[in-house]
Amino acid sequence: MATKAGQGPEKSAGTGIDAAQAPRRNRSARNPQRTHAAILDAATAEFAAHGFGGARVDAIAARAQTNKRMLYHYFGDKEGLYLAVLEATYAQIRSAEKNLDLANRNPEQGMRELALFTWHHFLDHPEFLSLLVTENLHQARYLKRSEKILAMHSHFIAELAGVLRRGEAAGVFRPSVDPVSVYLTVAALGFFYLSNRHTLSTIFARKLTAPEALKAWGEHIVSVTLASIRA
Repeated sequence: MATKAGQGPEKSAGTGIDAAQAPRRNRSARNPQRTHAAILDAATAEFAAHGFGGARVDAIAARAQTNKRMLYHYFGDKEGLYLAVLEATYAQIRSAEKNLDLANRNPEQGMRELALFTWHHFLDHPEFLSLLVTENLHQARYLKRSEKILAMHSHFIAELAGVLRRGEAAGVFRPSVDPVSVYLTVAALGFFYLSNRHTLSTIFARKLTAPEALKAWGEHIVSVTLASIRA
């Protein structure tokens, strides 16, 4: 049917949807990877903003521009979706750390890059910190169900241990440094600063969120980390 002058595009029968738009929407509905990713992104934002208890499945579906049926199809239930969000969030930082190529770096330079990377990841992904707070309030109840978490972290710790062993062999790091303790040092210095930045800024009358303050704290993390492991 030809479109009459002055009228909009032809509508699909009985739907009120532009015929030109219908194929695009159908293609989107038939793209499971895109739908899966959209739900995961929406759920990450919702859980980070409201915690597990406050997050609503209806809100997640609306954010993802899909329906609850698709959410349940891909993730089973709210708990399954929350666990998938946790796993994806950890996988993101572990995957990005691989790009540091620690195994082929000078040990001290490798540790510096790891400390700064962790700090900037925390800055760039505040949702990660929010999810950590939520899951710790639940005493890692949901994370303990994951079959993926231990594997991805074992690989990372093994790589960090290799850097420390090479530094020890070169005489720049103390012997038998525990890689988990080193990572806890880096993560703790970044996490405490950011999770308490508002109260600390008020208490000490110092704007801890200013760009120069954030840059200085990143260098401080590097200095403390290296000082704790140097021979």
